Amino acid sequence: MALVVLLSTFSFAVDQHYCGDELVDFSFFGKAESCGMDMQQASESHDHSLDKTSCCEDQTLAIAGQDDLKVSFEKLSTEQQLFVVSFIYSYINLYEGSDMKIVPFKDYSPPLLIRDVQVLDQTFLI
Repeated sequence: MALVVLLSTFSFAVDQHYCGDELVDFSFFGKAESCGMDMQQASESHDHSLDKTSCCEDQTLAIAGQDDLKVSFEKLSTEQQLFVVSFIYSYINLYEGSDMKIVPFKDYSPPLLIRDVQVLDQTFLI
């Protein structure tokens, strides 16, 4: 149960660096390293420079875990509360002990012993 709680609250991020359509680097704990083909930012003094798009792209995949672990019984709808109560009631009554000791073979007699096979074959449990 502790493992389920740990995995449901665990969140992480994966940083990926693509050069064109090809994955160059990925990182779980930091920023992915560049392939070195990133275009330098053009200085603002050059008005005649053409705007070129970079072939490289950084992507971050973030998976957030569950923050709220406390589920309140009042937040459940009436149908859900009815289901929980009936489930618990039936589960408790499932293990209710009986007062009578039931012996299933009480009305049956054992088979007649024609010959003692263990003595004839001389096989004994030790």
